[in-house]
Amino acid sequence: MKGIVILGPTAVGKTSLSIKLAKKLNTEIISADSAQVYTGMDIGTAKVDSEEAQGIFHHMIDIVEPINKYNVGEFQRRANMILGKFENEKKTPILVGGTGLYINSVTNGLAELPQSDPALREQLDSKSAEELYEELERIDPCAAKDIHPNNKRRVGRAVEIFHLTGEKFSVISKRNIKRNNFDFIKIGLERDRNNLYERINLRVDLMVEGGLIEEVKKLYTIYGENLRKINVIGYSEIIDYFKGEITFEEAVFQIKQNSRRYAKRQFTWFKNDPDVIWFDVEEMSEEEILEEVLKLIKK
Repeated sequence: MKGIVILGPTAVGKTSLSIKLAKKLNTEIISADSAQVYTGMDIGTAKVDSEEAQGIFHHMIDIVEPINKYNVGEFQRRANMILGKFENEKKTPILVGGTGLYINSVTNGLAELPQSDPALREQLDSKSAEELYEELERIDPCAAKDIHPNNKRRVGRAVEIFHLTGEKFSVISKRNIKRNNFDFIKIGLERDRNNLYERINLRVDLMVEGGLIEEVKKLYTIYGENLRKINVIGYSEIIDYFKGEITFEEAVFQIKQNSRRYAKRQFTWFKNDPDVIWFDVEEMSEEEILEEVLKLIKK
């Protein structure tokens, strides 16, 4: 069966196009956004509202409290359960978002890595970053080339996996298992970088005008410093403002800057995927892009 992915950097125009496509296909949308899974974080994550959704149901939004971390494995399991429903109803799923790792977990699968062993983990954590990296270089040189020596958590995890399985992390991590029956057509949206950055800046201004400060204040009252742990752009910066560590103007500037940097990282990730079919939204209208996507589905 065929599925559609609409991907691209933040603020590029994914939401509008995906809703129009969902209406044409009489289907629903699965959000692939690592921030929109959290309840109460609406304005700062640019969640689609009921008016904007135009009756199109969005899965994987508001499914976990901000106090709980959510990972790609949990996303994959839940998304594949939803895809089973699409398959039974013979509907074409539309996966929409900018979190490349989440999208990849559904379209290409994930490697089955062993659960952490508490005793082994404690033993590895007692070592310095240098000691762990030296061990990784010895047991798995390929992984050592891909992981920064200062990233002790990832280095330690790669070493731990070798001890638990006897296999190299660089090998086992690429042995992906895809747990759904869909072949996905990946549609990438792009626009001029300067124009994208202007849209991001405007979006942040509109978030502030729309009540972002009040939203963060409410969540901070409930969750306190735990709100920082999930590391969503827009929330830590406002908390710093509340605490008097930066001014309001500095907080807004940092949100814009961090959002632009995030968009750049998203674009780099997606451009490395040879399966993505790119459309420039400044050179083609939404209707023209929709027509091309529908042709791809028919093929």
